[in-house]
Amino acid sequence: MLFNSGVFLKFFSAFLLLYYLGRNNLRFRNILIVAASYLFYGWWDYRFLCLLVATSLLDYGIGLGLERWPDPKKRKSLVTLSIVANLSILGFFKYFGFFVDSFRDLLGTMGLAFNLTTLEIVLPVGISFYTFQSFSYTIDVYRGEIKAARNPVNFLAFVSFFPQLVAGPIERARHLLPQFEEPRRITISMIEEGIWLCLWGMFKKVVLADNLAPLVELVYGRGPTSGLMVMLGTLAFGFQIYCDFSGYSDIARGAARILGFDIMVNFHLPYTATNVREFWRKWHISLSTWLRDYLYISLGGNRDGTVRTCGNLMLTMLLGGLWHGAAWNFVFWGFWHGAGLVIHRLWSGRTSARGVMNQPTPAPRPGGELRTSGVDTVPLPGRGTGVGRDSSRGPVWIDTLAFLRRVAGWFVTMSFVFYGWLLFRAGSSSEIVSLTRALFDFSSPVWIESYLVNLAVFILPLVLVELWQHRSKNLLSPLTLPHWLRAFLQGALLIAIILYWEKEKLPFIYFQF
Repeated sequence: MLFNSGVFLKFFSAFLLLYYLGRNNLRFRNILIVAASYLFYGWWDYRFLCLLVATSLLDYGIGLGLERWPDPKKRKSLVTLSIVANLSILGFFKYFGFFVDSFRDLLGTMGLAFNLTTLEIVLPVGISFYTFQSFSYTIDVYRGEIKAARNPVNFLAFVSFFPQLVAGPIERARHLLPQFEEPRRITISMIEEGIWLCLWGMFKKVVLADNLAPLVELVYGRGPTSGLMVMLGTLAFGFQIYCDFSGYSDIARGAARILGFDIMVNFHLPYTATNVREFWRKWHISLSTWLRDYLYISLGGNRDGTVRTCGNLMLTMLLGGLWHGAAWNFVFWGFWHGAGLVIHRLWSGRTSARGVMNQPTPAPRPGGELRTSGVDTVPLPGRGTGVGRDSSRGPVWIDTLAFLRRVAGWFVTMSFVFYGWLLFRAGSSSEIVSLTRALFDFSSPVWIESYLVNLAVFILPLVLVELWQHRSKNLLSPLTLPHWLRAFLQGALLIAIILYWEKEKLPFIYFQF
């Protein structure tokens, strides 16, 4: 069931009616959430419901076993069972064909003809998200970070919660599970936040992302093209995938907020990042923190020297790339970002050692708050520095230099990130080579002006709103407007959504991951 469909509107309206009628009965509400979530998921293909239920029941039982048996060997065997079972399900449905085809191609390059049967396996939607969410719970119980869930209904609701079931955010049990165990008090401010997030997320998907998609298709998969068109097509794709995925996350957060839940911020203005490490603190935050906590740290993190740390970073990003899909372009994309993180770490360590970084990095703010989401905040030049402007010209030059350094860092980071989107979007290795070579062709087609106009029309609204959010350091800055102006803005978004609603019901890009 798609958020951008009439079916979902009817489903959510009926669900809300029953949900609010049962406001005094927590158990009824949780049972309703489980039933609605299974209907939501099964609407796509009911046959795969068994995977969702099996994964949930397996990890629920393992969680109880981990708490019941203190023996370290038994506990280790149980958590291993959870990890192996979940990854086996994920690996079979997502990677079986990829590895078989790759092995067959490898034998072909060696002159060995070997016929291997490849099964036509349908990828269950959202399987990467709910398996990661489910077995991270067992790891947390094993580590003693949370208590095992006693109520099976609450746990099933946690794993299958329909707003974020098929494309995240990947929630942690320590954050979301307790919200099913306590009565939920829904306030007017929560409903206002939820409505804004749903409208803004739907606008990003239906109006921006879906209209950027044809611009991307004009460049990718069409054969040789010019360097300018490759850059513009990649720019269009970078904004398409961002509007599409962050739009889903906003709708998920908004729907959850209307129901009285608080789920994590998954994107925090990633295209304002000034280095690749900061980009990954702002992009798909639920996945990047999951990979950090359950993979990178488990590999040793940064505890065993520079070489081992760089190896851990690279392996984490390679697996992060492969998480997105069973194709070599995702592996290349993961390698590209892994190399970027390694280079950034080595460069940061070098400049720190030379004393270039003479200002301490501001401490991160507490996470989990909608308005800050735990991202570092840096004072703007000339604000809060305590330096008198009339005493000397030194501080002005220092601020100017710092500003130029940030602008240069932003430009280099975005160039790096958007070439990564070329690797991500290309359909094959040969297309990656072709598009990369085309970057050095400086000709331009006659229809470049109309392409630029369309690109600007569907990027500018996002840029303006995010500049506002960035300057105010508040992702919910539109809610600070006077009531009449807020109503005007939301009405404009709603009209635009209605105008483009029936144009195309394109599925969200991350459904395929």
